[in-house]
Amino acid sequence: MALLSGALGAAVALLATRQQWSEGTATVAGGSFPLTAKGSDVTGVPASLAIVGLAALVAVFAVRRAGRFLVAALLALSGAGTIAAALLGVNDSSALDEQAAKASGDTSATVDTLSHTAWPYVAVAGGVLLLLAGLLALRYGRLWPAMSGRYERSGAPRPRRQAPVVDPDRPEDMWKALDRGEDPTGA
Repeated sequence: MALLSGALGAAVALLATRQQWSEGTATVAGGSFPLTAKGSDVTGVPASLAIVGLAALVAVFAVRRAGRFLVAALLALSGAGTIAAALLGVNDSSALDEQAAKASGDTSATVDTLSHTAWPYVAVAGGVLLLLAGLLALRYGRLWPAMSGRYERSGAPRPRRQAPVVDPDRPEDMWKALDRGEDPTGA
């Protein structure tokens, strides 16, 4: 459930930040000029935290014990941060004000009419799913299986293998030595 929730939450938050969050008009040379701002224009924080949350989601299964707790907390915090940043961006008009200033050539120009779409709230929903995944990982993560330590080295030196003796009268021994990367003619 946590894996599905986290992956879906990150995908939804990333998708929402690529969509149009606000639109308005600016007065330029006596006429109206339409302006739009994507979520990434308003704030880049939700997309960044969604990527951090996605990385933490993968890492939560790769670590054990205290590391899992820390990564799960990072996952929950990235969800909470996504929610907060998206909610702060709901009524933000600074991106459109910058575009109005560029369009009119007047640095003090602002957007005249302003309307917002539902996409910031979709980013909030993605943050909620990330937060849920983090909370599930904090609560139940200690019960989840971890990656196997089967292939990890112990740190102890390995004993060196003795090369088999190659009988020069047996061609199959010479070919096997060549397959192992040994020189069968050296003594």
